[in-house]
Amino acid sequence: MTIEPWRITGQPEIDSYVGRWAELAVLLVNVLAVDASHGRRVTPPQTGEERLAAILAGLAAAGRPAPGPAQTGPAQTGHTDTGLTAAGADRLAEIAAELRPLYGAGDRLPEAAERLNDLLARHGAVPTVYADDGKLKLAFHRSGATLVDAWAADMGTALAMVAGVGQGARLGACEAATCSLVFFDTTRNASRRFCDLSCQNRAKASAYRARRRT
Repeated sequence: MTIEPWRITGQPEIDSYVGRWAELAVLLVNVLAVDASHGRRVTPPQTGEERLAAILAGLAAAGRPAPGPAQTGPAQTGHTDTGLTAAGADRLAEIAAELRPLYGAGDRLPEAAERLNDLLARHGAVPTVYADDGKLKLAFHRSGATLVDAWAADMGTALAMVAGVGQGARLGACEAATCSLVFFDTTRNASRRFCDLSCQNRAKASAYRARRRT
């Protein structure tokens, strides 16, 4: 496998898989497992209901459909449940907390690898082919997995595909002060440093003021 510059070449189904699940991992980490955003301290949602509402709001903002029978029924992907619950949201918060250290890992790569391997094993990440709309499609969760286990296995596999071909730097963490949001860097040369333009501009303004003081 190769990534050029970040896509797995010649394998459109895997390209789509990596991008879709890597971005979902970013969404869940940012809504469930960060304590600072755009210069302000934030408190992650604490109850299952709050976490569920945050996930659904994040999915809606990203233009992704909320999980339901059409997306999670056995006929589609082999999940045994039919939607996300407050209890499931609590489990996803735990998974998001596990995924957070994978972003901006730097010199913590051995620790990140151990953490990711453990997650893949616990949630039963295995390649699975299923029929959907007259086509065979690829997933990385075992048949009969719950929605939460399926999401964890698919997200973990996507991140492993990125990191395992030497592109772990694309799992980025915002470098702006008082911001711990994460992102999936799809720039050509993996040069992204901030979660968005507001943090980039804030960092530039701070650097400018520091230069003026010297």
